[in-house]
This record gives sequence, C-alpha cells and structure tokens, in this order.
Amino acid sequence: MSVIRLENVTKKYEDTLIFRDIYFRISKGERIGLIGRNGAGKSTVFKLILGREEPTNGKVEVDPKVKVSYFSQFSELSGNRSVREELELCYEHIWKIERELSVIGEKLGYATDDTEMEKLLNRQAELFEEMEHHDGWNAAVEIDTVLTKLGFDEHARQQPVDQLSGGWRNRAALAKLLIELPDVVLLDEPTNFLDLDGLAWLEQWLNRFSGTMVLVSHDRQFIDRVVTRTIEIENYHFQEYEGNYTDYIRKKKLRKKELDRQFEWEEELLLMESEELDNRSKRKSGKDRLSRKLADMKKRIEPHPVNVLITDIYENLRFPDNLCSVEAIHKSYGDRQIFHNVSFDIQKEDRIAIIGPNGSGKSTLIKVLTGQEEPDAGVVRFGKGVSYAYFNRMWDELDQKDTVSHAVNVFGLGLDAPRKKVTKFLSMLQFSEADLQKVIGSLSGGQQARVALAKCLLSGAEIIILDEPTNHLDLTSIQVMEQALIHFPGAVVTVSHDRFFIDKIATKLLTYEAGGSIVQQSV
Repeated sequence: MSVIRLENVTKKYEDTLIFRDIYFRISKGERIGLIGRNGAGKSTVFKLILGREEPTNGKVEVDPKVKVSYFSQFSELSGNRSVREELELCYEHIWKIERELSVIGEKLGYATDDTEMEKLLNRQAELFEEMEHHDGWNAAVEIDTVLTKLGFDEHARQQPVDQLSGGWRNRAALAKLLIELPDVVLLDEPTNFLDLDGLAWLEQWLNRFSGTMVLVSHDRQFIDRVVTRTIEIENYHFQEYEGNYTDYIRKKKLRKKELDRQFEWEEELLLMESEELDNRSKRKSGKDRLSRKLADMKKRIEPHPVNVLITDIYENLRFPDNLCSVEAIHKSYGDRQIFHNVSFDIQKEDRIAIIGPNGSGKSTLIKVLTGQEEPDAGVVRFGKGVSYAYFNRMWDELDQKDTVSHAVNVFGLGLDAPRKKVTKFLSMLQFSEADLQKVIGSLSGGQQARVALAKCLLSGAEIIILDEPTNHLDLTSIQVMEQALIHFPGAVVTVSHDRFFIDKIATKLLTYEAGGSIVQQSV
C-alpha cells in the first residue's frame, strides 16, 4: 500500500527544469535513499511531499491518515523552551494521563462510597491501559535516552533552543522528530554534526523503525546500512535501484556497461548512415537529426574516471619526507582538559583522520595545527618552507566579488597548469562553463564549498587540512575529492565522521579517548 505518490510530476523554477514526468510511489515501511548531485532536486522532492511547493505539472498525493515529519539540515526548531521541554511537548498526552492518575489516586485515598470507588477504579484501569498502549511509563526514559545518544549533557538539555549553535539545534530537532515517532520520516542530511557513536545509534533506531523513511545523505556507509531502495535523480528523471548504496554502485556500473555497449553499436550504425548521407546533400536535414541523436546518446554516458587528470595535475609536485612534528602539546579550557602530551609526525603521503566523540576536541586540535589557537604547552613545528591549505579557512576567505574561474586559476597550481586542465577539474566538481563566470557571492553554500575545495586541492601546499569536509558536499564532489586526496603526493589531515570517507583515504588514525589522551594507529 503506497503512502506517497508522485504521478507524472514535472517541476520547474521559471525556465530551469528540475525533473520531469516523474512517476514514483513510496509504500508503507519502505526505507528509501534519495541521491543525486547538488541542485538535482532532492530537497524539492521533500517540499512537494510536504505541500510546501506545488508541481508544475502532475500531482502529489500523501495518504491523509499518515503523520509525516521532516528533518531539515537547516534546523527549523526555535524558541525559548529548553531542549528537554521541547521534547516533553511530544508527550503532552502522556503527562495529561499522569496528572489524571494522580488525581484519581488522591480521591481513592479518601473515597468511601462504593459506587464512586468503582467508577474511579474503572477510570484508573482505562488510563493504565492507555499508558501501556502508548508506552507512556517509559516516556521520561525515552527522552533521556535520545538526548544522551545524540550527545546532550545535563547542561545542554536545559539550554533554550535559541541559544544553541546551529549544530546543536539540528541535533535537538532530530531528537524531537525521533520522539514524535511519525508514520513517515523525511530526513535531509541527518548525520551532519553527529559523532560516530551518535551515527551508530541512529542507524539502529532507523532499522528498528517500522514506519516509512526517505533519506537524503552524503554519508555512504549510513545509506548502506539503513536503506532498502535507492533513487538517483539523474538527467531530470528518477533512476531506481533495488537495495542499498553498495547495490546501487554495482547495478549502476552494470547499467553503464549496457549503455556503453548500446552506444557503441548505435554510434557505429549512425556513422555508417551519416557517411551515406554525406553523399546526399538533399537529405542534409536528416543528417542534422542524426548528429543531434548522437549528441543525445553521448549525454547518457557518465564522465571518465578522474584519476588521469588528477595525477597529471599533481605530477610535478615534489615534497620532503618530513613535513611537520607535533611535540607533547597540551590544551585545556579552564578546568576542562582537551588533550595532553600529544605527539605525532606528519610525513609525506600520510592520510591522517582525527576521530572521536562530539566535544572531545577534534576541531581544537585542528585549530592548534593551523595556528588559530596556541597550545598551553608543547610545540607544532612545520618543516622549512612547508605550507598547508586549510579548506575551512579558504571557504571563509573566498572573495564574494570574484568569479569561480578567476578565483581558482590565479591560485596555486592554477597559475601554472593549463587553463583547460583546471576547467576540466572544475567540471568534475560540477561547474559548467556558465558557472565558471558566475560571481562567488551569487553561488549557493554547497557551490561555494566546491570552489574552496578546488582551491584547496590545487593549492600546491604540502599539507591539506580539512574539518568535516563531507558535510558540505554532494556524493559526486566527495568522490572527486577522495580521488584527489588519494593521489595527492603530500599529506592530508582531516576531521570526519564519514566512515566511508575515512576507510577510503586514511592511512593513520588519531583517536580521542577518555581523559584527553589521543591514540595513534596505522590502518
């Protein structure tokens, strides 16, 4: 039985087509992963389902009997209530029952009339049954469990929502959605700002959830573990793949091979026919149609692997073996020790991932490495002439009046590499020819992140430093970044909660443990 239906839906914004002729049904209990490049229309699908936007053509139907809850990567939770109070609102019907039970308990203490006593006991039994039905006895425990698993300590639980940072407000909104236990959950990047423990718990929660889920996420391992059907928005259409992210990759590869095979034969036939038409000028219009058909088929073929271009761009980089030495550094904020006696080296070809719970101090270590903060003791020594490129700083310092093309081409390797190679590299990060001439200030946050990433990857610096880079990128851009980092001849230091990303690039882990110690291990 379908709970959501999109029938022949087309969506445009003025002259910009998002998708067309979509026929899509979501059945009760399905867990769907929705993927596609930035701007493909993933968030638009959610807006259509929620009724916040209307389709240009077609219709969107949602079963009126189901409750739909939406988690946005841009938190919609606000107000002066504390985090705990916001969650307690979800159980207002439970608290009402508890208040009535308390009143009945008091009345039973002094009731003497048998008829009144029986009436009170019958009502009490009804309320007990209702509490059992809603699992109301565990309401307070459930609130505490969700808040604990999402990283809220006692102080954070009492904070007014409006005083929370964006990341903590997002987590509060996610906690409220989970407590509401709706029939359908629409999740837009729920893993941002969660640590590895929080991610693992959310996976377990979703796998126990008996309702329907539609998920947008850049976290491939998370998608792999919680979805049963994957929908890719591609070339304005929905391409469906049964299974999780691993199944999607395997099936898409087979589909590409089939398209390549089909294209090869069709191209041969078209070329043969085109040669024949060359001799028949009177059928020139027919030849034009063939050319258009050939061009259309080429659009169906995914771009070639990025490795050749990346290695070509990096081929002249030469770096020393020893790039940086971190020697017995300590850092505290007041009485709170962040880390102590931490030592490690950064060498050429190291891929170091810093991992640990939220609030453990991962970003603080990055700030010490990049000179934003001084260690309380110890020292960070960079080798002579060694520089670093810090993705997050580059993003903050983007010139909003500059164009995409100019910002990248006049920086680092962009100065020396042929403009054609830089343009091709930018195209792999999904910048079209038209995008290259756009002013950075007119771009979306995700597009600006890709400009900063391009500058970082093409900086020519010996060390690339990234703090949660996958939070701001779509899957295609993440995959390009991974290939660039794998082939980069210098060193990479990153904070990330994206396990797929860590598994793919990391050669060393720096893991935060209780008490501020950091354990180093090779992988």
